[in-house]
Amino acid sequence: MQFIIISGLSGAGKSKAASDLEDLGFYCVDNMPAEMIPQFASLCLATKGRFEKVALVTDVRSSMTFDSLFQSLDRLDEMHLEYSIFFIEASTEVIIKRFKETRRLHPLMRDGTPVLQAVERERQLLEPVRTRASAIIDTTNLSTGKLRGKLIDLVAGGVRERAMHVTVLSFGFKYGLPLDADLVFDVRFLPNPYYIPALKTQTGLDEPVRNFIFQYQQTKDFLEKTEDLLTFLLPNYVDEGKTDLVIAVGCTGGQHRSACIAKELYDFISRRGYCANLSHRDMDRSRG
Repeated sequence: MQFIIISGLSGAGKSKAASDLEDLGFYCVDNMPAEMIPQFASLCLATKGRFEKVALVTDVRSSMTFDSLFQSLDRLDEMHLEYSIFFIEASTEVIIKRFKETRRLHPLMRDGTPVLQAVERERQLLEPVRTRASAIIDTTNLSTGKLRGKLIDLVAGGVRERAMHVTVLSFGFKYGLPLDADLVFDVRFLPNPYYIPALKTQTGLDEPVRNFIFQYQQTKDFLEKTEDLLTFLLPNYVDEGKTDLVIAVGCTGGQHRSACIAKELYDFISRRGYCANLSHRDMDRSRG
């Protein structure tokens, strides 16, 4: 089981880190009292594989001292449970700015303490946790996408492609554009098998249709250039923190050309290690 404890300064991005891990398939719990961590870990282990990736957030909201946290960590060691501690921090100036922008109170301001003193006090309280961290992430100059990228590097073993799900969708323009499409490729310029009697009732997934479409150089050129574009775009989307990408390929009815090219792009994307699925929205509708 992959077990991650997120801690750090208020306003540094712990909740954002937890939501990013949730997008990566982790079961996440925010604001967990440190005393409950061993019991929580035991419950996860008892599910026998249901919770293989778990992350929790613990910080000054649940404990003013961290003796209980260290006791819980010792208990995890006794359970032979491997864990990682991600410590999220930022400069005092940036944290104060974030609290001013959100108009929220720092957790240590409840007794009327000024925000500057609250941030510095929290930093001192958390120093023992910071020294035991497996990874320290400073979000002072990080965009949300870059924070996500750092988390991917830490938890995905460098397999960044697995962090983004890609859907390749074929469709027919006469039935309307897909509302959720991020990229749309119009392949109506390719020769249309619909006008070949022997191919009219077949689809772009049938070999005779594919052979007809790919006998033309413009098809081969289009696929090569589109694959070059995706080779450039996909890793940049991952770096920016995109979690879901929909690539739509359209022809007139969605039966022949778009289905064929969508399958080719799906195979290409899958070979490059991305989580991908293929869908043909209008292929059967066009066949009648």
